[in-house]
Amino acid sequence: MQKKGFAGMRRIAAIAGILLGIAIAPAAAQGPELAMLDGLRSGSWELRIRGDSARKRICVHNGRDFIQIRHKQPGCSRFVVNDGASEVTVHYSCPNNGYGQTTIRKESPQLIQISTQGVEGKSPFNFMAEARHVGPC
Repeated sequence: MQKKGFAGMRRIAAIAGILLGIAIAPAAAQGPELAMLDGLRSGSWELRIRGDSARKRICVHNGRDFIQIRHKQPGCSRFVVNDGASEVTVHYSCPNNGYGQTTIRKESPQLIQISTQGVEGKSPFNFMAEARHVGPC
């Protein structure tokens, strides 16, 4: 009886190991969260707002700065909705100042498309823009 019990436990341990390997493999292959944004160049970026002739330059320390274009303050909580190799979507909430959701699609390390909407203070916003790296800050 002991032999059968030991063999059964080994079989259960082997199955558990296989299932654990299957569960961990996709997570290990994904890499760090929001890695696409980390691959964007730092420096000065020119924003071209769609539907408007306005252009605006912003200094970006890293690609994650694009998530909160309208909410610059620290301390906002973030929830990653989509984390792909060429597109990310992040929802964020800023205490006492509103919330937003931003989708960033990378065309190259120097060119991205941004779609963002939410509420800043008590005012809603919704815009799409192209952002192009133009040099150092």
